[in-house]
Amino acid sequence: MKKTLTLAFALALALAACNGGSEENATDYKTTNQKGMERVFNFIKACKTYYIATAEGAQPRVRPFGTVNVYDGKLYIQTGKKKRTAQQLAENPLAELCCFDGERWIRVSGKLIPDERVEAKKAMLDAYPELRGMYDENDDNTIVYYFQDATAYLSSFTAPEEEIKF
Repeated sequence: MKKTLTLAFALALALAACNGGSEENATDYKTTNQKGMERVFNFIKACKTYYIATAEGAQPRVRPFGTVNVYDGKLYIQTGKKKRTAQQLAENPLAELCCFDGERWIRVSGKLIPDERVEAKKAMLDAYPELRGMYDENDDNTIVYYFQDATAYLSSFTAPEEEIKF
């Protein structure tokens, strides 16, 4: 319970620091499908920066990220295997990300599953060619993760919360 509350507090702090932009109109519905996952992707991509929370033991860790991609029908993120994020996800694959477009915010939680396929890494790096100076799909450092059993909540102060499962 204490770990959950601490993680929730860390996410609230991250949310306060988020910024970005989106022109998407909110509608009140609950969905479970590929279209919902694409909608989540488009919202995150429009925000440009999202904040991802992992856990290091009982201590939540939140940091800004910018890589997000859809590959093989799944929502992916990317980091380096040498980074603490990857080490934390190896210990506990449960994570949550959030971003804010100035009016609405989204929280996406689920299990981040590593995908070692070169094709998945290449798709991410092709979407972010500026990262090619640091990462390569054939190196021993690049790692991509996809969300499994994800639930997204799109919220605002003026509209009902939406739940999207994918």
